[in-house]
Amino acid sequence: MIAFVSGPVAALAPDAAVVEVGGVGIAVQCTPNTLSGLRLGERTKLATSLVVREDSLTLYGFADDDERQTFELLQTASGVGPRLAQAMLAVHAPDALRLAVSTGDEKALTAVPGIGKKGAQKLLLELKDRLGAPVGGARPAAGAAAPAGWRDQLQAALVGLGYAAREADEAVAAVAPQAEAAAAEGGTPQVPQLLKAALRTLNRAR
Repeated sequence: MIAFVSGPVAALAPDAAVVEVGGVGIAVQCTPNTLSGLRLGERTKLATSLVVREDSLTLYGFADDDERQTFELLQTASGVGPRLAQAMLAVHAPDALRLAVSTGDEKALTAVPGIGKKGAQKLLLELKDRLGAPVGGARPAAGAAAPAGWRDQLQAALVGLGYAAREADEAVAAVAPQAEAAAAEGGTPQVPQLLKAALRTLNRAR
């Protein structure tokens, strides 16, 4: 198992980073929250989990060991693969997930793209005795943050991908109607989707 990768950040994409390790570029799939803390050319250390499939080897990266352990525990539930586990961590921090499961917070789980009401109920049952109790003050995740939270996270993610602050500001403004529409319908702005939309506006502008 590859427990972690450490080295300078060679490249950043909307859903992945490339870390140079011993002259080799290692591609690591990451959530927007993790990517927002990375900077091109700067050294980083990411906890990792290797997912082996018949036709692929995919390395997932996390800000710390707690995120990696939660990622692996989530996949012990039926129907949860690495992509859905990563999506859950993109919306909720590990402690927020533990809190949601321990309190039976169905709404928190349905905030994750790909999880409906029945799926959330099933996950609450399966994960109740697996994730454990919250270990600290659970911070709200991207989707459950205060209305302005998505702006800060999106701005940080875009700057982390190498865009100038002015470009990031313009992209945030461009997707603001999409976020506000989600909030008006009773939902919560999802940073991963907003990041993809923002990148599309930036690519059109170039």
